[in-house]
Amino acid sequence: MLRDRYRPIVQSEWNGEAADVLVALHARRSAESIARFHGKANGRRMAVVLTGTDLYRDLPESVEAAHSLDLADRLVVLQDDALRLLREAWRRKAEVIFQSAPLLATRRKARARLDCVVVGHLREEKDPRTLFAAMRHLPADLPITVRHIGAPLDAALGKAAHALAQADPRYRYSGALPHGLARAALQRAHVLIHPSVVEGGANVIVEAVTAGTPVIASRISGNVGMLGENYPGLFEPRDARGLADCLVRALEDPPHLAALERACAARRALFRPQAEAAAIRRLAARLLAGR
Repeated sequence: MLRDRYRPIVQSEWNGEAADVLVALHARRSAESIARFHGKANGRRMAVVLTGTDLYRDLPESVEAAHSLDLADRLVVLQDDALRLLREAWRRKAEVIFQSAPLLATRRKARARLDCVVVGHLREEKDPRTLFAAMRHLPADLPITVRHIGAPLDAALGKAAHALAQADPRYRYSGALPHGLARAALQRAHVLIHPSVVEGGANVIVEAVTAGTPVIASRISGNVGMLGENYPGLFEPRDARGLADCLVRALEDPPHLAALERACAARRALFRPQAEAAAIRRLAARLLAGR
């Protein structure tokens, strides 16, 4: 998104190479690079992008993360609700830049069943245990299926996913898939299930919404900020029965599923690649202009 007018250098840390501006991802993990760049700035400016765990886990306990935000000239968050959690001094220099994905054609889907997809590597932050428990709360006679895509980064969660797939034919664990196949699965599904307990602004929600697939998600800041405060497809975090109830309602109440589709369609314009590119270019231009 910057390559047509700038020369972006992407690396894991900044060690003094020639650069006009710095854009750092994650306040704590990039803290050394941020402090080093600030010390040698000579009027050069930098932005810090709060990607998730730094906002919801590191602040306010991490002195390093807070110092990174103090040093930054601009802050970027990935969804609306994140601004509410920043101190006033940080909020004054912050902006929202939504991640994006290409729009896909909306597919017609059979209404006699509910095919769900979960896309996310198996780790505690994504809370697959709530999904596993929700499967046990679903009435056995309902035509609800779940396909789970993601690498087993946590071996115990991977073992639990395989065990559930053996025990319950409604649940299918596909492991990791190439991005294109995962996106195609999103496009085919009736809903995306997203039960995370920590999110900065999940790109899988962007990819579902831009593929015409509504979302059923946990009511956490990162999801609320992506979908809207009054989004009708939210359940309380770690509430397996609440998730199961949302799935049953999506199957049995067509007007409710249609309301989820309309609410997601209303957010699609936020996630256009052109909008993200324009915002990133404005950020770079603002940093350069302020030297």
